[in-house]
Amino acid sequence: MNQGELAVLDFIAEHMRCGFLDFLMPKITMLGDAGIFWILLAVALLIPKATRKTGVMMAVALILGLIVCNITIKPLVARVRPYDVKGIMPYLCDVQKDFSFPSGHTTASFEGATVLLMRHRKWGIAACVLAALIAFSRMYLYVHYPTDILGGLVLGVLFGILGVIIVNKCWDPIVNRLKKEQA
Repeated sequence: MNQGELAVLDFIAEHMRCGFLDFLMPKITMLGDAGIFWILLAVALLIPKATRKTGVMMAVALILGLIVCNITIKPLVARVRPYDVKGIMPYLCDVQKDFSFPSGHTTASFEGATVLLMRHRKWGIAACVLAALIAFSRMYLYVHYPTDILGGLVLGVLFGILGVIIVNKCWDPIVNRLKKEQA
């Protein structure tokens, strides 16, 4: 499977590389570093009362992804990065310190995008475009295989949906209890 996936990455490198994307892709991928963009967005959504529930949903989704993807699956699968298999340095970014499968950048991006798509359609569409760009940047930079991206996308959507479901189940009982305690 690695040879076919390396062929996809080589195709991207041979046919899509250009000065503009060489400038843009490292910046886009940085938005997904440690899920920072999505974490900051979740925190920002927690501030106004109108979006607080969405912020909690996104935070729950991101925590699920961190535990399952980064802490559990990556070390268990221990997939070597494509640039290590090829014996080359990653293109336009630093050497990564963790394993390749699944893509944590893609997982976090699609967790956030899925929550937004389910809660605020316009924001969600824009978030999905950004998530797709972040996911593609990981292949452009030669740090993830296509199946790493696909795995991250599937997990991200799953955890985004779970974040919405979990918070919807817990939100009203918790809010009602807090109101009673304050009264």
